[in-house]
Amino acid sequence: MAEVALRPVRDSDLDALFEQMRDPESVRMAAFIARDPDDRDAFDVHVAKLRTSEDIILRAVTVDGRFLGTIGSFVVEGDAEVTYWIDRSAWGRGIAGRALALLLDIVEARPLFARAASDNVGSLRVLQKAGFAVIGTEVAYASGRDGEIEETLLRLS
Repeated sequence: MAEVALRPVRDSDLDALFEQMRDPESVRMAAFIARDPDDRDAFDVHVAKLRTSEDIILRAVTVDGRFLGTIGSFVVEGDAEVTYWIDRSAWGRGIAGRALALLLDIVEARPLFARAASDNVGSLRVLQKAGFAVIGTEVAYASGRDGEIEETLLRLS
């Protein structure tokens, strides 16, 4: 079995991450993304902010040492949330689930929340296997779909 690990995000990861976050199928599934995934300057500013914020945990996800995405936790209106982005080439291999388990060992905040497009069955399955329970849905604008979609809200107690 491949070794999934978390480490700090490095400058050398940024080109690969930028390309991952521009992949059309990944953008569609994530749905809630940057306004313009092709804007490298905006990407660089955003990631720099994430990497230097004391309120955000951001880690690179590696498999056998190879960078395959990011995972993290941040606080919105007092609630801690998790988020992750895994390269599409690695979908369906259990990598997101193993990375999430590692992150949950780091993030002590509970309850912990997560969100996913309601039709993103893979991501919802990852979150529910980790113990997150569905607590509701809401409709919100998703720039990755250029329209309003249903989003599923989840909570880990």
